[in-house]
Amino acid sequence: MQTRRLGRTGHDSTIAILGAAAFGRADESTAAAGFARAMAAGVNHLDIAPQYGAAEDLLGPHVPAVRDELFVACKTLRKNVDGVRAQAAASLEKLGCSHFDLYQAHAVTSVDVLEERMDALAEIVRMRDEGVTRFVGITGHDLTAPATFLEALRRFDLDTVMFPVNARLWADVVYRRDAEALLEVCAERDLGVMAIKAGAARPWGATERWADAWYEPHADASTLAANVRFALSVPGVHAFCTTGDVHVLDWALDAAAAFEPMDDAERASLVDASRHEPHIFPIAEHAR
Repeated sequence: MQTRRLGRTGHDSTIAILGAAAFGRADESTAAAGFARAMAAGVNHLDIAPQYGAAEDLLGPHVPAVRDELFVACKTLRKNVDGVRAQAAASLEKLGCSHFDLYQAHAVTSVDVLEERMDALAEIVRMRDEGVTRFVGITGHDLTAPATFLEALRRFDLDTVMFPVNARLWADVVYRRDAEALLEVCAERDLGVMAIKAGAARPWGATERWADAWYEPHADASTLAANVRFALSVPGVHAFCTTGDVHVLDWALDAAAAFEPMDDAERASLVDASRHEPHIFPIAEHAR
């Protein structure tokens, strides 16, 4: 699988990051098998969080054996200093790690949320200074994430960002404007950029639910692969997180293994084809 340098972290991350949200509702055998498949595919970067159901408990026992070859990225939703420290310590214990490679403020979705999380972000930066984590970052969903991150980067010296990148979002003029402005700043500062929701198709709506993700993923391997290609072909994106559902994990890994960049015309065509789809955001309205 191809790798790309994750900005100033210097880590050559595989273009597919194992998104542990897929294992939030899994059983032990399913989680073990999925983790093993990702490692066998060459994945060297894990994205995990306490909010991902049972993921830390299920994958934690498998991490120590591959710790030297795995970039471990974790997150927190906590707002206060003591809460951040306690949650970080609990995650380190569950994952069998002495430190994180990347620790992130999770789900910072608006400037209002950023204001609420200022103490937490400052503490995460201190944790980098102390060696609890090597690098620090910010993650978030919703249409306001790119603009929010631009403001966060005015306030904090962060190493990475993680936000939604897909063709439907690029059809939204305001979102694309803000996202491209964020990508420009990230390039200037040499920040690592990770895409989420590359495999998201639409809200579930009245559709019968066939996957565990809170949104409906693309339902066939070729369509998912095209959308993975799109995300990885957006200038400035270094890697994508595999879809938050174990049913499509193999498709995502296969798409990454076979990745070839899309040219501008191909990307524009996929954007045009996606315009009719409803947004999966705001997450508060569509998650179920």
